[in-house]
Amino acid sequence: MRRQVREILIIGVAACALAACGQSPGAPNTTVGYGPNPALPEPSRSLLPTVKISKVVGWSKDAKPRAPAGFEVQPFATGLDHPRWLLALPNGDVLVAESNKPARQDKPKGLRAFAEATLMKKAGAGVPSADRISLLRDQDGDGIADLKTPFLVNLYSPFGMALVGNTLYVANADAIVAFPYTEGATTISAGPRKVADLPGGPINHHWTKNIIASPDGTKLYAAVGSNSNVGENGMDNEVDRAAILEVDLATGQKRVFASGLRNPVGLSWNPANGQLWTAVNERDELGNDLVPDYMTSVRDGGFYGWPYSYFGQRVDKRVKDNRNPQAGYKVIFVPFSGGKPAGGVEDFLTGFLDSEGKAQGRPVGVTVDTTGALLVADDVGNVVWRVSAGG
Repeated sequence: MRRQVREILIIGVAACALAACGQSPGAPNTTVGYGPNPALPEPSRSLLPTVKISKVVGWSKDAKPRAPAGFEVQPFATGLDHPRWLLALPNGDVLVAESNKPARQDKPKGLRAFAEATLMKKAGAGVPSADRISLLRDQDGDGIADLKTPFLVNLYSPFGMALVGNTLYVANADAIVAFPYTEGATTISAGPRKVADLPGGPINHHWTKNIIASPDGTKLYAAVGSNSNVGENGMDNEVDRAAILEVDLATGQKRVFASGLRNPVGLSWNPANGQLWTAVNERDELGNDLVPDYMTSVRDGGFYGWPYSYFGQRVDKRVKDNRNPQAGYKVIFVPFSGGKPAGGVEDFLTGFLDSEGKAQGRPVGVTVDTTGALLVADDVGNVVWRVSAGG
């Protein structure tokens, strides 16, 4: 499995309770919204949004996600507090950001705000943020973390992490901060050093901020989601949002690298050609199969449509719809060849919904550890799952 993983692009996709990621009932590769040129329906109209959220029931004693034949699934770490993102360190340790959206002082009011809060609570996303990064260590090599300890505390809704030399960078909800890192350490007591501010503020609609270091270690690329679904809060609240920002580590200066990306979350360098790729959560309320989430390479200065259009020249005319089939409750595999996607999407890790459609867990972040196993953060089951080649 280690060789296989090194030859493909690994991009984590944050699941969203209201994500419009093109998943309808049906067999993989045949549903609307899949592929490089997906078949998309016309936007549908309804008086009120249609939303289907899976009630959270958690994992029973022996339940776990399902992987294809030849792979083994086991919990790498349990009892976590809303694990969102993962970073595998060179020495085999794994860092997990236990985090959720920042608490708002000005509570949103109105029927829509009440409905959104109710839905997020039902989906398991209504818990307070632990504001912590924990360290997981498998000391005896059995594929289970036997050490779980707080590594960094008193953060501000942390999400993305990047290690450059002896410096650990953390993306809080409003800034990138840096800490000195010593290999093998089980905690960091030093205070944060601010590297650069990131868009935050009282709305902070998409609060997660991810980061990835450039191959030469001189820059960070920060993924920042929009402050709205489709610009309804005013474009003056979208400055440096719906974008990937480039941050110079020597000066802290930042600029927009690519824009028009509603909520870019996963980031990865394509090992075949060095291109930066991202996974994007697209807009809601255009119908059950609109708009599909997508993966794309991003180029310097590129604009990708949000909020004015989607998938090329499809102009967004606002309607009050949303999706009914559940979406985002699985990990998929996209084969690559020659640095480009090749072949249809394949289900890889499923079973997060039980037979009644209730959520046992929700996959939100993925990474590969130093042994080549796939680690998946489950922020509803409060588990990090480990998927390895059988035998």
